[in-house]
Amino acid sequence: MAPLNRRDFGLLVLRVGTGAVLAAHGTQKLFGWFGGGGLEGTTKAMEAMGFHPGRESAIAAGLGEAGGGALLALGFATPAAGAAAAGAMAGAVAVHAPAGFFAMAGGYEYPAFLGFTAAAIGIAGAGRYSLDHATGHVLDRPWVVAAALIGTALATAAVLTRRAEEQATEPDTESDTESAESDTPEPA
Repeated sequence: MAPLNRRDFGLLVLRVGTGAVLAAHGTQKLFGWFGGGGLEGTTKAMEAMGFHPGRESAIAAGLGEAGGGALLALGFATPAAGAAAAGAMAGAVAVHAPAGFFAMAGGYEYPAFLGFTAAAIGIAGAGRYSLDHATGHVLDRPWVVAAALIGTALATAAVLTRRAEEQATEPDTESDTESAESDTPEPA
């Protein structure tokens, strides 16, 4: 039996911990587990935050987190798993960005950390104690790393651009209300 490799054991611990957190968070969105809103609640929240269509956005976020997290924990298709999870966290960063950086104020500190960790695992690989290693790294090749990161970056950019465009074209209801009130004569 080969001696325990500290580097590979460290990757295992990092993968399982990060993957489990991401998977739990994603199952809140998809199934309502662990006190989450489920698909219906997540759809409403996505629409309220300006992500349209809300249901598809909720499914994408939930699958990126739950699926990417589960695959990271298993160490299977690690480049794609890391990219999917990082992409989902990029969306979460965009949602929390208006509140600033720190999590205490509702900021993006935590999703940014999870996203960078998932991306780093995807780039570094799963290590010896993984399904990627057991399967001969069939889904852990340099081209998969590049394709996964580029694909996720493009998809994330498209979603965020669409959201920004929709928010820019939405009427400012507060200004419209104030304007309408100022045009209405005072009752006598």
